[in-house]
Amino acid sequence: MKNLLKVVFAVFCFSCTSSTLAQVPERAEDISPLLIGEKLPNTNLRDAQGKTILLSEVLKIKPTVLVFYRGGWCPYCNLQLSGLVEIEEDILALGYQIVAISPDDFKNLQTTVEKDSIKYKLLSDPNGKFIQEIGIAFKTPTMLKGFIATKGQKGETSDLMPVPTVMIVDKEGVLQFEYINPNYKERISGEMLLAVLKTIKN
Repeated sequence: MKNLLKVVFAVFCFSCTSSTLAQVPERAEDISPLLIGEKLPNTNLRDAQGKTILLSEVLKIKPTVLVFYRGGWCPYCNLQLSGLVEIEEDILALGYQIVAISPDDFKNLQTTVEKDSIKYKLLSDPNGKFIQEIGIAFKTPTMLKGFIATKGQKGETSDLMPVPTVMIVDKEGVLQFEYINPNYKERISGEMLLAVLKTIKN
């Protein structure tokens, strides 16, 4: 298992230094994410109703597949989110929950839920504060902001964007696995995710 994690991390993590107090990079390739074995900082997020949610309260329920996506405006993210719907029962059967986080304004979350028939939890990271803290944020390119503006999003577009990331964390928020790829078109497959979950569980 350790070798699997090392291989995945080596391929998809382009910078392996601590993200604490780091400046937000301009490019997705220059992020500095937390490492496997490190603990996520606690943070306040918001649900689809705008209610403040403490991350630690969510994570302590059960081990979590934590998905960071760019927003409901992103077609690749929607494919990923709907793909998770298809394997959610398998993930739940292994003892995990799914939580997906984006810098989308919370007003957009319900639209994504309905569009992708999502039952698992979607949360908003206001102003991208959390993705910056864990080192997967980069500055939203001006051209991308223009594209997002054409998609009828509610609220303001975040100045920070996450590199699409999947983390597996225990109930204390300690990272067990992470898949990070600066190429936003490439996402971890459901088959691979399930294989990793089964390996960690064993």
